[in-house]
Amino acid sequence: MIEVKNLFKSYGDKGVLSDINFSVVQGQSVAIVGKSGAGKSVLLKCLIGLVKPDEGTIYIDNKLINTMSFRQLQKIRSNIGMVFQFGALFDSMTVGENISLALHKLTKLSDDEIKERVFNSLKDVDMADTEDLMPSELSGGMKKRVGIARAIAAKPTYLFYDEPTTGLDPVMTDSINRLILKFQSTGKVTSVIITHEMRTVYDVANRVLLLHDGKIWFDGSPEEIKNVDDLVIQQFITGNSTLV
Repeated sequence: MIEVKNLFKSYGDKGVLSDINFSVVQGQSVAIVGKSGAGKSVLLKCLIGLVKPDEGTIYIDNKLINTMSFRQLQKIRSNIGMVFQFGALFDSMTVGENISLALHKLTKLSDDEIKERVFNSLKDVDMADTEDLMPSELSGGMKKRVGIARAIAAKPTYLFYDEPTTGLDPVMTDSINRLILKFQSTGKVTSVIITHEMRTVYDVANRVLLLHDGKIWFDGSPEEIKNVDDLVIQQFITGNSTLV
């Protein structure tokens, strides 16, 4: 379970997050949406301990992460699979090496067990037998798939996605959304998805948080957000700038 209480974050005089409160229970798939600059990525960085909030608390599995040491945070992060916006693959490493890197550092698995994890995670994202390819040989969509394979290889409790479908065509977007839904459907994974694409929200989320002016403007289901009579929300979900 994730619990965020009274979270504030500023950079200089610019307030980014203001009194953010929410919790995510096991098995939920929560989409965090909002316009560019709304604070989505900063919130995600706070959740994984890369950014420390100015005020407030963040608990993951009843453990306060705000004041944790790097070693303590690494233990928490071993239960979190992170899918980065542009794949974040190391260009000098093969696909297999990119996926196995964290497994070598964060687990006590043997080399054979790691090799099996790499094989199975690539198979799960329809990228079997690509272990020896270099990132430069992959398309944008393939890099996203490898990023997801790396995230699931450690069998995490949580999967965090940062703009997983940005820059992809509609067909590949649908493919990535299906993968997110596939891993969510096991019921053993809790997902937090940072996105600005409502198609992804409707396809994979069962709850939506909309950030606006650093605050949670909406918290409800994907179906509910469609029918909310609020100009800020309707402008965002329809993409119609003339509404406000």
